[in-house]
Amino acid sequence: MDNTKQQQQLSNLINDKLAELDLPSEPSLLYDPVRYTLSSAGKRVRPYLTLVGCGLCQGEIDEAVPAALAIELLHNFTLLHDDIMDRADKRRGQPSVYTKWDSNTAILSGDAMYAKAFKQLQYYGTDEHYSKQLYSLILDIFLDSAETVCEGQAYDMMFENLDEVSIEDYLTMIEGKTAALISGALAMGGAVAGAEDEQIDKLKFVGQKIGIAFQIQDDLLDVIADPKKFGKKKGGDIVEGKKTYLSLLALKRSANDQKKELLKLLASKENTSQEITKVVSIFDSLNVIQDTKSAIEYHYQAAIDRLDAFKESKYKTELITFLNRLISRKY
Repeated sequence: MDNTKQQQQLSNLINDKLAELDLPSEPSLLYDPVRYTLSSAGKRVRPYLTLVGCGLCQGEIDEAVPAALAIELLHNFTLLHDDIMDRADKRRGQPSVYTKWDSNTAILSGDAMYAKAFKQLQYYGTDEHYSKQLYSLILDIFLDSAETVCEGQAYDMMFENLDEVSIEDYLTMIEGKTAALISGALAMGGAVAGAEDEQIDKLKFVGQKIGIAFQIQDDLLDVIADPKKFGKKKGGDIVEGKKTYLSLLALKRSANDQKKELLKLLASKENTSQEITKVVSIFDSLNVIQDTKSAIEYHYQAAIDRLDAFKESKYKTELITFLNRLISRKY
């Protein structure tokens, strides 16, 4: 999905500020992986949402830049650690840090980014325009997001060893692993703008719904998207036996021989293209693909509807445009 003009402008601002971070040349083993990670072609969705969240609450965008950088650093910190746990060889089409260097280096460099994130947030603790209460609120949102991401990752790891996982449990997991930083990103932007608690709660809700929809959409695109555009092998989640919204919904709806066949295919680590096609066919026969599309639209629309509570502005228009484009994304 291509960026909107406004998103590209805000993403360029974030990229420029990331390039200005104080990253010493030595020790190279610590900072080279950080530079490598931050220079990769990320979409900068979370810091973009921090800036938009600030603008949505009539705040000054420049004031939200440190918070935006902090949330992006936190996001990349989680990715470095996730790649180790998932044994992911690639990240954004490039070798992951743990494969290009090693696991210890990836852990250490991730920790450095976490520290750099807090250094960004110090701005709000030292600037006289921000009260102690407001600084505390910004930190609380940031730390709650980080904690909830860890909880989501823990659930994801636990699910690998469970034979049965409910749709409700899965949604709880992605509310943490995927939605927490998106929710926190918007809320931090609102906090920087001095928004009331009620507005910040609405921003958290909007972010949560975006995150849920985005993850379910990724699950769907794994089986229907063009692999060249999506950047992942078609049916990769099926091959890896991952529990996704589609597989859990299919298992809930299937019975007897069909369920046994589906469980066998999902348990295999060496699925052929024909077997992947068979799984997708089962999804289709159970109306899973269409109902997944409906679930995605439901969550995105819930986010859009909640934006009615905010005053009209170019940032509200921008966010609604962004969400409508997400609804129709193909990769």
